[in-house]
Parts: sequence; C-alpha cells; structure tokens
Amino acid sequence: MIMQIKAHQGEVYALFNKKFSSFALFEGKSSGNFIPYQVSLKYHGREDDKKFLAGLRTWLLNFQLDPGMSKTLSLSEIKERHTFDLVCKILHVCEVSKDNWMLFLWDGTDTPPLNIQTKLEDEMENPLPLQLESLPLPRDVLCTFPSIGTILRVPVNQENEKLGLHLIGSGRWIKISNINCEEQAGLWKGNLLPSTRLQYLSNEDNIVIQRQRFCDERTASTWENMPLSSFPWTSRVTETDHEHVPFVTLMGMLTHAEVTSKFKCVVRVLATYPWRVEDFRSPSGVYRIRLTLEDPTARIHAFVYAEDGEKFFDGYPTFDILKRKQNKLLGITETDEGKEIEMAPRHPPWIQCCLRSYYLDKRDIWGTRRFRIFDTRIGTKLSEDQ
Repeated sequence: MIMQIKAHQGEVYALFNKKFSSFALFEGKSSGNFIPYQVSLKYHGREDDKKFLAGLRTWLLNFQLDPGMSKTLSLSEIKERHTFDLVCKILHVCEVSKDNWMLFLWDGTDTPPLNIQTKLEDEMENPLPLQLESLPLPRDVLCTFPSIGTILRVPVNQENEKLGLHLIGSGRWIKISNINCEEQAGLWKGNLLPSTRLQYLSNEDNIVIQRQRFCDERTASTWENMPLSSFPWTSRVTETDHEHVPFVTLMGMLTHAEVTSKFKCVVRVLATYPWRVEDFRSPSGVYRIRLTLEDPTARIHAFVYAEDGEKFFDGYPTFDILKRKQNKLLGITETDEGKEIEMAPRHPPWIQCCLRSYYLDKRDIWGTRRFRIFDTRIGTKLSEDQ
C-alpha cells in the first residue's frame, strides 16, 4: 500500500490513493479472529493473510524497542550527556524561529537541580534567562501546563524533521528512545540524536497509567508542591511568618487565576541584582534588589524592596554580614576563614519564602504583573552564627 504522511490541525494522518490502494484493520490481540473490523472498498483478502496476521500478533506480544545503550528513566533521574529513553507527555509544540521548533515534554517528576556556573557580576550585562526560548510563552498557553513537575524543552531543527516531532499535537503520551540532556544557563535542555526514535503510546499503556497515577497523586497532595530534591525538608537559611501555609510551585503562582495574591514557595536564589551588597540600598537607604528565583517548574524575578528588605536582612547590617547572607542564599562556597572560593560552582539551597503578586498598570494587569518577597527573613540561627 502506498501512503503519504500529512499533518492536519496538529494531528498526523496516513493518506492513501483510492485508485489502487487498499487496507484492512484487524484486532491486535491473539483472539483467533481473522475477520477485519474495517476495510476499504478495494480490499480483497488473500489466502496467506491469516498466516501473516498470526505471525504479526505473535511478534506484537514479545515486541520491545531495542534499548541499545540507553534505558527508560524519569526526568528526576537524568544526568548530563547520558543517553536514555523517556516516557512523557507532549504539553506544547511551537515554532521559536523559522524552521526551528520547541517541544515541551513532561512526566510529572522534577529534574535534578543544576549547579550555577555564571559569575554574579554578569547579571547586569548578561542576566540568567528565565526560559530557553527567547520570548516567554503566552499566559493562555502557560495556563494549560501542570503546576507540578519540570517541563523539559527540546529543540527540533531541520536535521530532526524526519521524526515529524514538530507535527505532533499536544496531549499525546510518547516514548522517545535515545535522547540526552545538557545544561544551558543552569536549565536542562533535551537533545535529539541521529539515533532518536519515537513511539506513540496509548493512554491504556501500563507505563502511561503508572506515570499518570503518580502525577495525579502528587497534584492532590498538599505538600507535594515541594521540589522532590528538597526532601525531607528545606534548608534553614530563611524563615517565614506563615509556617503552616501550604506551598505553591512557581508555575502554580504564574497560572493563578487572580492577578494579585499571596503565595508561599520553596525556591533557590540563583542571582541578585545588583550583585554588590554595597548597592543593595539606594542613596536614601531603601532596599531595592531583584532576585532570580527558580523551582523545578519555572524561573521568575522577585523584588526585595523597602520594609520587606529590612525584615529580610534583619535591619541594616554591615556589608560584611550582608555578604555572608548573600553567599548563603546563593550557595557560594567559602573557606573556613569565610573567604569565597574563586570560580567554584554555586549550589543554592532550597529556601522558603513568601511572595505576593501585584501589577504596575491597570490597563495591562497581566502584562505588568510582578512579584515581591514579603514576611521572609534570613534565619535566626544564621544571624547568631555571624
């Protein structure tokens, strides 16, 4: 049978020529039934069809994708440059530039936190990006994403077009064989390889059912909004005034239905702007700092301003103490004498903080939405140590 593969409204279809093509559809399981449940007008069965169909059913019972040197992992188990297979759901596909597409893949788990290699002083001229794509996704797209679990970005360029991945509609569970990941600006990026292969999965597939059950249970849990890598609990670097308030992920905060609200999150502080503690306050003494925060679901900018900064830093400490506090937040490695180790990767700890959202312009409340830290302070134990 001669077929042509085409895409229509995000779905992939197989087309055949009615003049000389034919088809018949049979049950896949070994039932002893060789009667097709759907046929084309020109289909005429042959004597050896039963033998071929029986052999095909036997092959299907024992079929497994060739694992090669890779194995099926969840996103929580990945390592840089290690090839693996991934069972995941396609949440979104979009064209990020001409003939270059981006897949947004999700399996409900959190990717491991990455070390930060950039210098703090780079934040002014070359700040850490909030996402791999050049422009943030529209809010209506973000609101279709789950609030828990990492969404892995996977670029698809012209070299990968043979896989047809850019033609796949969202909402499909698939198995991608032979894929790897790498770090880019402290974010995980998926890479398609020449050996990458794609398999569609049914929603009734056992591994899909297991993945979906895990995601549903995690979504329903009050405390599962914490990053998986923060268990059993967060660091004690910070404290909040709202100890018993449940946590919300940054994606849950970004997609919250109300533009102004209050949240409690578990995040890592990746950068401060300005980066010098001597510049944390304005000439009049008012705190004005922008923090880059992340959790497994998203990155955002959040501001520490005025009286919120006074609470956060416990008043107006010396620059030496401010530097110690900044280093703790950013995971900067120090010697026993308190000196920073040059060029060492940063390991920001998981901290708790309270965030509130607000807007700058009533005419564009969602477009001018911002976030601000409040009711959060550097932990008292840290202050005592200083």
